[in-house]
Amino acid sequence: MQPADTGASVTTPDAPATATLTADDRHRPGQRAFRRANLALFAAGVATFVLLYSTQGLLPILSADLDLTPGQASWTASAATLGLALGLLPASALSDRYGRTAVMTASTLAASAFALALPFAPDLTTLVVLRVLQGAVLAGLPATAMAYLAEEVHPSALPSAMGLYVAGNSIGGMGGRLLSGWTAAGLGWRWGLAASAVLALLATLAFRLLIPAARHFTPAPVDARALTRTVGRHLRNPLLLRLYLLGMLFMAVFGAVYNTVGYRLIAAPFHLPESIAASIFVVYLVGTGTSAAAGRLAGRLGRRGALYVSIGVTAAGLLLSLAESLTCALLGLVLITAGFFAGHATASSSVGRTATEGRAQASALYLIAYYLGNSLGGTLGADAYHATGWPGAATVGLTAMTLAAAVTLYATRQAHTAGRRSRQPGRLSAR
Repeated sequence: MQPADTGASVTTPDAPATATLTADDRHRPGQRAFRRANLALFAAGVATFVLLYSTQGLLPILSADLDLTPGQASWTASAATLGLALGLLPASALSDRYGRTAVMTASTLAASAFALALPFAPDLTTLVVLRVLQGAVLAGLPATAMAYLAEEVHPSALPSAMGLYVAGNSIGGMGGRLLSGWTAAGLGWRWGLAASAVLALLATLAFRLLIPAARHFTPAPVDARALTRTVGRHLRNPLLLRLYLLGMLFMAVFGAVYNTVGYRLIAAPFHLPESIAASIFVVYLVGTGTSAAAGRLAGRLGRRGALYVSIGVTAAGLLLSLAESLTCALLGLVLITAGFFAGHATASSSVGRTATEGRAQASALYLIAYYLGNSLGGTLGADAYHATGWPGAATVGLTAMTLAAAVTLYATRQAHTAGRRSRQPGRLSAR
């Protein structure tokens, strides 16, 4: 299962087929090329999510230095995920035409170049514009990385290769927040962003030096009409729409909470130092375990059962976090994080099983909804925090989980209705 900061394979309906090489020609464990491919994609994952979340760990410092409200500062985080969401489908089309490694390299290098420019931004408007552009060019890596692995790595070794890429995503997501937050606490937000840029650039260079040349990729023209038809069919599928909405709602909670928790921890009654408040992103590691556990939970309770549990755990964490106790606040954050990752893993894995064709486009649409949820929830949560404090941000999260519960309940009732009809004499099974 994939954690919060994960990418997915996105190709067009006429995606290039694997070239006419036997499966034995693909990279296998024990081969030098296999190790290089794994390390390269791990480094790429680190670079991607260091860049994507570099400002989230220093939002309170940005607010203090530039005299911004939490809502205004949160746009520096939301802008990047918004740009990423908008760039996913175009980036996948470019990778079909120009190649996986070329697009991944250009994507991370361009995003690193924007990162080097961020510390020199004179004002909030410039910073937000640069972050939108950075997110858009960064989309080339999550839109392409898993397609590269699927084409170049032997199927028997693909799960381990995917797992290492996802680990890079997770470490990059946490590391970007921690590095920028810790550096900014001592030297200011510009140095925090500069530190993230240097780390991302080093990871990008490691990716480029390590990545083996693609041997199973065949360029293909992009059929825009076929892509449009496939996307249209997915958007008319009620089950897929519900899964997209669930991904958006879960990520809205995550954005609302993590865009504002730093403000809460440095304010009364906790008054934590900024460096300690920035360390809260270590909780992000909870997602690694709960993402994997979500698969076992779904196996025992079914997909909707796992979603109910995820919603309940997230809501319980939000309610617990309302207590004016540091222990309750931290335990609540752990529960919120665990519930979010479990819900995201359940919903995202269901997309591939639900889509009978165009699975790559189905996954792309999920990621678009997911990152839009981050942008929307992060901004609304920060505005609510500015207006009413932590209860406002928690209310945004609880509203999202109430909607998620309603969507899941509706799906449950639809399934029960279809089951009753299928058991009626003279009717064919709904399945």
